[in-house]
Amino acid sequence: MSALRALAGRLRRGWEDVQRSAERALWLGEKARTSGEDGFWDGVALNLHAFYTAAERLFEDIARTMDESLPQGDRWHLDLLTQMSAEVKGVRPPVLREETRELLDAFRGLRHVVRNVYAFNLRAVRLDELLADLPACLERLRKDLFAFIAFLEALEEER
Repeated sequence: MSALRALAGRLRRGWEDVQRSAERALWLGEKARTSGEDGFWDGVALNLHAFYTAAERLFEDIARTMDESLPQGDRWHLDLLTQMSAEVKGVRPPVLREETRELLDAFRGLRHVVRNVYAFNLRAVRLDELLADLPACLERLRKDLFAFIAFLEALEEER
């Protein structure tokens, strides 16, 4: 099995985690709004965090396998997201469109908050804003990711 075919398989499998986390966040958001129970917002935050980190794992895999360069340092999360929206000449097209990168960046920001702030300090209003953006973000990410998988498969066929 080639490295590109293996990467395509890992990306497909990883997409399932991205999608499952997003669906769970949306479901918990509905529970939070209808029940008035603040505790559901904690679940929303954790699943939005899981959504972004699952996507980020896919980007890390692409960076390691295709780019042979994984960002380092304090800004590596931002740098990785930027790297995925850039073409690597002679290696690959951008994985993400600019609009997708911008949407994902808001979820990247939440990742930091969830890891560094007590759950009771999370703002339900901000989480609800992210939930409102989640379906569009998920759909854009799906289109971008599966277009990239198609690129990998076409590249493999050329070999």
